Amino acid sequence: MRLANKMTVITGGNSGIGLATARLFAAEGARVAIIGRNAKTLNAAATELGAGVLAVRADVTDGDATKQAMVEIADQLGGFDVLFANAGIDKESPLGETTLADFEEIVRTNLTAVFFTIQAALPHLKDGASIILSGSVQAVLGIPRRSAYAATKGGVRAMGRNLASELAPRRIRVNQVTPGATRTPLWSPFAPTEDAMSALEQQTAGAVPLGRMGDAKEVAKAALYLASDDASYMTGAEIVLDGGATSAPLGAPIYRTAGW
Repeated sequence: MRLANKMTVITGGNSGIGLATARLFAAEGARVAIIGRNAKTLNAAATELGAGVLAVRADVTDGDATKQAMVEIADQLGGFDVLFANAGIDKESPLGETTLADFEEIVRTNLTAVFFTIQAALPHLKDGASIILSGSVQAVLGIPRRSAYAATKGGVRAMGRNLASELAPRRIRVNQVTPGATRTPLWSPFAPTEDAMSALEQQTAGAVPLGRMGDAKEVAKAALYLASDDASYMTGAEIVLDGGATSAPLGAPIYRTAGW
């Protein structure tokens, strides 16, 4: 088992990529704690994951609540070997229609809270621990109506490199998983029904060289690698899981022509 007896904390562990990662970490022998703000999905995740998983309700945008959650987890399970700062939201921010409150909510959740989650965890992180950040290819794709979200993910990408430098004296590694279009509940506001999601998935797949959306389990496997000793000489780095959308975009079905 690649994470035997390692103490792992996952924010946003009650849904999507966070929940898929919690499942995988637990299967690999980790002691898992998940943090989420939605009581219903948090309780459902805790029930699914079993009695060995600690579920703590907290909103990562509330610094005091996040700090208290980290203290509670450390008191019950000990110091942290792995922190996956995964919690986030996905909202559009069209120019000319976005309020200051909406913009600030996205920044507060996806960027500010990441920094303060790490700061709250820092006293409990063991020397040699692994911090994993959750990025997005939207930081580099240039998608209309997504300026605020993309800005936060660009900020996380830059912040990760600085934190890797700052925490190097303690041998704490800071790396990032960067998903492309991945099937998770974050898409629900844009595709509220299964039929709508299938149509969106088909449309999105056309712009991906591998011809499909990603699966949360695939991102979880990358997080597992970064959490494990297999990545012991890796810090300040990024693993991109986007089916080639950013590195080989002209291989996507929508660009293919006869003879290519």
